[in-house]
Amino acid sequence: MGAKQDKTLSIVLLVISAFVVVTAFAWTADQTSWEGRPAPNFTLKSQDGTPVSLSQYRGKWVVLYFYPKDFTSGCTIEAHNFQRDLDQYEKKNAVILGVSLDSVDSHKSFCAKEGLNFKLLSDSSQEVAPKYNSIMERNGQKYAVRNTFLIDPSGTVVKEFTGVNPNKHSEEVLAALTELESKSAKE
Repeated sequence: MGAKQDKTLSIVLLVISAFVVVTAFAWTADQTSWEGRPAPNFTLKSQDGTPVSLSQYRGKWVVLYFYPKDFTSGCTIEAHNFQRDLDQYEKKNAVILGVSLDSVDSHKSFCAKEGLNFKLLSDSSQEVAPKYNSIMERNGQKYAVRNTFLIDPSGTVVKEFTGVNPNKHSEEVLAALTELESKSAKE
């Protein structure tokens, strides 16, 4: 091959390499967001030991929130705020499902101590949090990341909240739910 052909081949390979990198990046970025995609189904045990499947809530809005640890200050505030607003969620045909890597027994104690009347689900096997890109490791210990997924009655994730502030999060979710409900009523 001549120098001109070598240069052409180099340019073609460079363009192909760039395309592969951009495509791989776009695919990876797309995989980090669930908005507009069907929510991955799962079955986990709640604080009372009964299995709860996401699919059993078809026809309802679902607030699926991941949180790091029972009995910690931010997680307690977040749970209290969801409990405080529970009547408003129920009026909107919405259920609250909290998920952490804590055990069923930990959830049972947490609910009893804090007066929580919604489902807390144990992902102690660490199967669900990774599916929702909601797991982290700190000091050799794994925790769920504080993320929330608003799932519509058909089972599609319509809003994703990442790195939330537990102090005002329930209000943010209620506002988003109200906005989404009004949009779907107009359609």
